[in-house]
Amino acid sequence: MRESVARYFSKTRKINCKPEHVVIANGAKHFIGFAIACATDYGAGDEVIYTNPGFPIYESQIIASGAVPVPLPLTEKKKFSFEINELEGRITKKTKLLILNSPQNPTGGILGEDDLRAVAELAKKHDFWVYSDEVYSPIVYDREFASIASLPGMYERTIICDGASKSYAMTGWRMGYAANPVLAPHFARWMTNTESCPNHISQYAVKEALDAPQDETLKMVASFRERRDLIVKLLNEVEGVSCLSPGGAFYVFPNVTGACRKLGLPDSEELRKLLLKNGVAVLADIHFGRRNPGDSEQHIRLSYATAKEKIIEGVRRMKAVIGAKKGQE
Repeated sequence: MRESVARYFSKTRKINCKPEHVVIANGAKHFIGFAIACATDYGAGDEVIYTNPGFPIYESQIIASGAVPVPLPLTEKKKFSFEINELEGRITKKTKLLILNSPQNPTGGILGEDDLRAVAELAKKHDFWVYSDEVYSPIVYDREFASIASLPGMYERTIICDGASKSYAMTGWRMGYAANPVLAPHFARWMTNTESCPNHISQYAVKEALDAPQDETLKMVASFRERRDLIVKLLNEVEGVSCLSPGGAFYVFPNVTGACRKLGLPDSEELRKLLLKNGVAVLADIHFGRRNPGDSEQHIRLSYATAKEKIIEGVRRMKAVIGAKKGQE
């Protein structure tokens, strides 16, 4: 399994990943805590920067580890990336780790190569680790996936995290894999003391997926691209809703500020509740982290990892609740 992951990372990240650099776990989530524990002095007031909105487990594991969470705002005007000066302004002598996620949950945003190079320079200048959550790496639509670990001098200070749940639709198999030439032995000790080992049945299954031709994953991504284009088009036809086209993953993060205002609702959470009563399940932006200071815009997350018919029906129900755009009633 480790040999298969090493070959996969070497090919897809353009690095020299060896089997001894790789650690396997029961899902990729464990590596977040392992990385925080290894990069910081077991928390001890050290700071961890993470993108916000983002996967909520980042913040909760930072807090649970005793470290200080430092949110880095993602902005819609930058297609849910971040300004490099915003990152640099959050770096202190206590900064030990930066958590990146590209393609990103919940926004579908992607960090471009220029952004990654700028981040890499800051990581080397200020001597902090980078945790690169790349579980959506194959699901990229309009460009090739880029990993910060591929840049010169960055594999040594980057923890690459990936898993089978998204790439191969193997969510319930619970199989994650991470790589770093320095921290792998420490991660292995954490595994030994917390979980013993990942289950062998899933290892054999995921090894087969990694070693096989990736045709089925490519077909899945092509299908996601069609669904992305469909849901973005339909959402932009709903009054009070505007939706950027995400560069990766299988989520959209539409701006519903106008819809909330039209319906007299205070925020996206109340809109979520109203939509649920009408048969549409979404998540509000606040489920992915505290609202960034000064940001009054409202967003919801929808997944398009479902049939086209359900996407069409779901947006139809949204439109019935919120109303069609003028001229399209």
